[in-house]
Amino acid sequence: MMILEIIIVLGAIYLGARMGSIGIGFAGGVGVLILTVGLGLTPGAIPIDVMLIIMSVITAIAAMQEAGGMDYLVSIAEKLLRKHPKHITFLAPIVTYFMTLFAGTGHTAFSTLPVIAEVAKEQGIRPSRPLSIAVVASQVAITASPISAAVVFFSGILEPFGVDYLVLLAVCIPSTFIACLIGAAVASMLGKPLAQDPIYQQRLASGLVKTRGETQVTLLPGAKRSVGIFLIAIVAVMSYATAISDKVGLITHPVLSRDVAIMLFMLSAAAAITWFCRLDASKISNASTFKSGMSACICVLGVAWLGDTFVSNHIDEIKDVAGTLLQSQPWLLSVALFFASMLLYSQGATTKALMPAALAIGVSPLTAIASFAAVSALFVLPTYPTLLAAVEMDDTGSTRIGKAVFNHPFLIPGVVTITSSVLLAFLFGSLML
Repeated sequence: MMILEIIIVLGAIYLGARMGSIGIGFAGGVGVLILTVGLGLTPGAIPIDVMLIIMSVITAIAAMQEAGGMDYLVSIAEKLLRKHPKHITFLAPIVTYFMTLFAGTGHTAFSTLPVIAEVAKEQGIRPSRPLSIAVVASQVAITASPISAAVVFFSGILEPFGVDYLVLLAVCIPSTFIACLIGAAVASMLGKPLAQDPIYQQRLASGLVKTRGETQVTLLPGAKRSVGIFLIAIVAVMSYATAISDKVGLITHPVLSRDVAIMLFMLSAAAAITWFCRLDASKISNASTFKSGMSACICVLGVAWLGDTFVSNHIDEIKDVAGTLLQSQPWLLSVALFFASMLLYSQGATTKALMPAALAIGVSPLTAIASFAAVSALFVLPTYPTLLAAVEMDDTGSTRIGKAVFNHPFLIPGVVTITSSVLLAFLFGSLML
């Protein structure tokens, strides 16, 4: 029976991958329906906490975008990239990394990818190099963002093991950032120089390659104000999380849990941006970040619920099979998370689906934290929105997907980045835990 259930789980994931985008959430729901009504399993826990965090953070970001705050941040990023254009392959991932760290979502990369492609092209640098590692960095940074759903949820299940929110960030931020720079070094050596690329020469001769120069952006009156309000909200979240942590203990009996605090601070930030930047609240739901965030919620609902339904009904069997193996070979957890995330399309969904089970079967907190970055292998299959956007925005043809599924420029920098992050997190974690 268990083999049949595994086939249903994998079949649902495969169906979702074929549908793409929000379809992974739909297919996850179908899988839960078959497992429960069809095979009699008890439904797993609905990932309400992860979904609500995503919704509240995305709402604040969408308000900031509507106020022009994203345009302001992109203008700052473009000035940095154009000031040091020769170093675009290293600066691009730094920009996308910190924008994701700041916003808690990798979808902020959409705004910067055109700038990255343009600066690289102007400098005669193969655009696939900075674009590939920029996309990877925007995904990996989710596991280091203080307001991402994956980090907040993961820190919550780590607390009973004596690891608090601040320790998790102290390990994940430096390990992922350094790993992105290592990935950038590798990306800078991949592919032919642009001038020697036959596809680029062909497109150039056909007049398909164009340069547009520096972007001229007219900032809305409330752009800077919205960014300031959002920053204050992030500081408030981190300050409160620090105050209620067991190690600091400034607030011994907190009225709000960390999850609830993040939701309330983010909703308050959205309200403040709407009020002080004089926004029409009805237009916020039309923002691109809002739509992508709500789509992410559906994906998390389906796949995380599917994963928890299977795992919670077979936790004893999983302990017997995987417990001893992971104790002797802890690095295998990162491999499992890597392959799971490339199919689940969500760091939050992968964390919710697998991390509680990993800790339940005896995986050490150090191993779990070190492997955390592996939930960001969304670049493996060439179907993720930011990856596809990078391909579309590069009119030189250098950022192309080959005939084979895995034949694309994102794979090697991504694998190097995640591998480096896992190794560095083991090192940093062993010093802090």
